[in-house]
Amino acid sequence: MLKTEFDPYRLSRRGFLNAAALGAASIAVSACTTTRPTPVEPPPPAYEEPPLGDYATMYGPVSDSGFDLPAIPISKMDPQFLRQIVPDPTGQRPGTIVVDTSNHFLYLVREGGQAMRYGVGLGRAGFAWSGDAVVQWKQKWPKWTPPDEMVARQPELEQYSAKNGGMAGGLKNPLGARALYLFQGNVDTLYRLHGSPEWNSIGKSVSSGCVRLMNQDIIDLYDRVPSKSPVMVTSDVSQPMVASANRSAIPIDGGVPDGSVLLGPVN
Repeated sequence: MLKTEFDPYRLSRRGFLNAAALGAASIAVSACTTTRPTPVEPPPPAYEEPPLGDYATMYGPVSDSGFDLPAIPISKMDPQFLRQIVPDPTGQRPGTIVVDTSNHFLYLVREGGQAMRYGVGLGRAGFAWSGDAVVQWKQKWPKWTPPDEMVARQPELEQYSAKNGGMAGGLKNPLGARALYLFQGNVDTLYRLHGSPEWNSIGKSVSSGCVRLMNQDIIDLYDRVPSKSPVMVTSDVSQPMVASANRSAIPIDGGVPDGSVLLGPVN
């Protein structure tokens, strides 16, 4: 019986050739394979402010905290002073309130280069001050305390003086349905963004007050503005703010009442 001798040289050579053939085939297969790129997610859509409701509803009658506000006769108003979403002309960061005293507008800057614009009326005190501030106190149906200088000029206001407890909130209160109290540092500027029942004063310069909005608008603004919101008051929204004060103009309010709980120290 014949025996076949084991030839390690021949076996290893054959194995090498087989392995080389397999390797070449593998390379050929991999050369035909393409790697798919990782899908790139599209950028999120640009922010768009939710549309506002119709003006008849927006400025319709409102029952608020036991007070019944009448509807605003919008047909008698200049449409530019009605609440609307517009391209932001200020360039400020979202959440900033900008009062444009030249054009009687108040802007609340929103995301996506937009702003909520409200028409305002300006009194002597509204033109008397400009610069940067922060909303340090917010009140619904605020009490009104005329400053002593105002009482001196209008003695009939004595009954609402600080020593007599001020005027309780209500439909005839000059501060309207809401008031935002502006501070610089921890100092009350006596400057207010407030409501007014005098809808026909919007878009005009009037004898008294700071920055007044229609009551329906100040309620809307109050609900959109968080504590410590920055405020800029200027005659030109395209220019840096320059602080100024005209001491001859009497502010509408005598100051935040003693003992009031503010929103905390301002950074």
